[in-house]
Amino acid sequence: MPEDLFSMTPSTHRRSGVAIIRASLLKFVGLLTGVFLLAGYLILYLASDLDRREEGESAFHVRKAVRTIEKSIGATVKDYAFWGDAYKHLHTTIDTEWAYVRQNVGATLYADYGFGGLFVVDAADRTVYSVIGGQLQAVAASDWLKRSLPQILVKARAGGDAQAPTTLFVDVGGRPALVGAAAITPGTDPTVTVDDGPASVLIFVDILEDSRLQALGKDYGVEGLRIATAAETDGPHVLALGENGAAGRLQWEPEKPGQRLLSMGLPLIGLAALLVYLMAWAILRRTTASAQALDASYESLQRSQAALAISEARFRDVVEASSDWVWEIDRDGRFTYLSERFEAVTGLVRHDWLGAPMDRLLCTELGSVTQWLGIPNRRPDVSVDCRYLDTNGRERVTRLSARAMGDLAFRGTATDVTEEIESRRRIEFLSQHDALTGLPNRTRLRAFLDAKLAQRPTVDRPLVMLSLDLDRFKPVNDLLGHAAGDTVLSEISSRLANRVRHGDLVARIGGDEFVLILTDLKRQDEVEALCKQLIEAIEQPVQVGEQEVFVSASIGIALAPTDAAEATELLRYADIALYAAKSCGRNTWRFYASDMNSKIIERRRLENDLRFAIKHGELCLHFQPRFRIADGRMVGAEALVRWQHPERGLIPPDTFIPIAEETGLILALSNWVMETAFQYATTWPEHLFVSVNLSPSEFKRGNLVERVQQALQHAGIEARRVEIEITENVMLDDASLALDIMQTLKTLGIRIAMDDFGTGYSSLSYLRTFPFDGLKIDRSFLSKLGTGEEDQSVIKAIVGLGHALSLTVTAEGIETQEHMALLKSVMCDEGQGYFLSRPLDTEGFNALVRVTQDAGVLEKS
Repeated sequence: MPEDLFSMTPSTHRRSGVAIIRASLLKFVGLLTGVFLLAGYLILYLASDLDRREEGESAFHVRKAVRTIEKSIGATVKDYAFWGDAYKHLHTTIDTEWAYVRQNVGATLYADYGFGGLFVVDAADRTVYSVIGGQLQAVAASDWLKRSLPQILVKARAGGDAQAPTTLFVDVGGRPALVGAAAITPGTDPTVTVDDGPASVLIFVDILEDSRLQALGKDYGVEGLRIATAAETDGPHVLALGENGAAGRLQWEPEKPGQRLLSMGLPLIGLAALLVYLMAWAILRRTTASAQALDASYESLQRSQAALAISEARFRDVVEASSDWVWEIDRDGRFTYLSERFEAVTGLVRHDWLGAPMDRLLCTELGSVTQWLGIPNRRPDVSVDCRYLDTNGRERVTRLSARAMGDLAFRGTATDVTEEIESRRRIEFLSQHDALTGLPNRTRLRAFLDAKLAQRPTVDRPLVMLSLDLDRFKPVNDLLGHAAGDTVLSEISSRLANRVRHGDLVARIGGDEFVLILTDLKRQDEVEALCKQLIEAIEQPVQVGEQEVFVSASIGIALAPTDAAEATELLRYADIALYAAKSCGRNTWRFYASDMNSKIIERRRLENDLRFAIKHGELCLHFQPRFRIADGRMVGAEALVRWQHPERGLIPPDTFIPIAEETGLILALSNWVMETAFQYATTWPEHLFVSVNLSPSEFKRGNLVERVQQALQHAGIEARRVEIEITENVMLDDASLALDIMQTLKTLGIRIAMDDFGTGYSSLSYLRTFPFDGLKIDRSFLSKLGTGEEDQSVIKAIVGLGHALSLTVTAEGIETQEHMALLKSVMCDEGQGYFLSRPLDTEGFNALVRVTQDAGVLEKS
């Protein structure tokens, strides 16, 4: 039995107290050593986990960046490949003028998107169009890419029907490059005839330069994104491009938050351990020097409490440094603890909520929070999204995690995920809506249309589809820039959305194309009234900066189930009706009719026949002589194009020339007329000139001055023997551009005459401003001419006006001797018409020239 403590001497009691205190202190020091070792291990583990997570996040962002550029080049090549104009100019025929010179598929793709290579591969897998570094070159795609193309071409053509492009990473000159390819198809363009052969393939190549990768890395928060060197290809932060890294590898430098944590945490732990050991050493010295065990025990207790307070403060600092806030509730669901981060994150006052029910602050979509906490066998690692209102009344979302503490109490953390949820919603919204206008896109339109058609609309309650296309919108982009065009589109979209009822839909499906789905219009007059309101709303001016912009619209209308019961057919019929509306002068609407489709097919056939006729010489020229009225001498002739179709017979110019203007064939037709007419005129006597008509569209499309110069040089005719006739519409479209072109033509020595004078509303101002040499009185003035002095005074006034401006006045449509007598009396300069001579073919005109040369004047009985 040990000696009874009460029988111990004081010195023995002190020695026993010191031994007890020393043993207890050694145990405490050992425990704290274990705590510090555990804390150090946890910090090391946390640092390693932070670095590992950061590496994973950086790799995710790098992969996301790579997928972004793949989607970008895929979307870009899709926009250009599934385009009716591209099909006509890069598949049906290779039109370098349209593609490169007019910058439709040319150098702008290098300047705007950085595509180093652009190729078109035809149905026979031959490269027929190449743009390298923004320059037009004759380079085969396989030679430039240093690889064969069958795999790319097969994938691109396979995705043609679904309008799905393909992308592939390849190595180009030691640099990784992203190749985007798509089959060239007409898309939804109803005016394009699709052949049965393999599709041509449009290929875009984006070479990933270091500057591009650095900028891309900054956009996604990745530092040092670059091409990996040979020594870095097996590193931990490497992403392979292409199959097995055939196109190279990307290298980056992820952040090291764990190292920062170690640099701060380990010294703190070491300092705390040092303090604790020093404290234990001091206690031992004090107990050895002192005989009072109770004082030593009390002092040790105080020191232990101080160390515990330091530890608790450190834990509190770690909690408050976190982005989450910590909470505890009792069995009644009331807050018993809220960390100080609660106020920083939520903006609410922490003390106001201590003791308050958790369900008063937070709610879930599945019920109250306490109900969720009380779910039997609930997994502790499962979280739930809760909503609450901050101090500004804005709804925010927090992700709640919880663990049971026993006795039905819970403890957990709350993470604010409002921005994450909003970003996800934004992505979902953009997937079905247009980014510029916010209107539903083609995907949302198709889903909405399918749902409405599934409800089986009836003849009494039809589903109405309006296909709307803006008129005069392209000049806005061309003259004011795409930013102005975006402003106009946004304003028009708002006007359209404000004029449909709830439950209807307005979608933007293209550049300036919109589709409206309406459900509550029962009668045709209601539809027409809405179309009128839409056009009137669109025609209101749009303020762009300090300018007012005016556009109009054409509308095609199709009804379900009257016209079609399927979405694809309904869209196609609405587009056909839209085409009919544009053909009727635009700024109007048309309902779909069954004969419209046949008319479009017929017009398309006529377009194809005209294209063939221009290339294979089915056209011919007739010449209508022009005579000086004073003495009857021939002064020249107007060249008139004729088309003798092998099956349809003679097709009048007013039928095929509008087709040529709409389809772009007017340039080829006009080039043929100028070259042929100038060539014939070189065989005429020197005093005779030739006159050709130009379309207003030629002043906007193509290099008119260069084309005229080429025709003059090719024929070898003097410019003074050439006259160009234009109508007033040339000045209406773009007066400043027309004036510049006309002044340049005048410097060449060419005469310019205004045709059909008197049919416009502002011809006088144009005659004073523009460099005309003559004017031609429209035939309508002579055809309506009577015997009264009032009719004669109109002709006399026009002739007097021309002479006052030093212009040569020519009368058209001279049909009778009375017409000639009147024109002589008012001293009109020149004239042409059936009374003087019908339009003649080349042989007839040459014979007339010989007769007039022999006779000296034209004799007309």
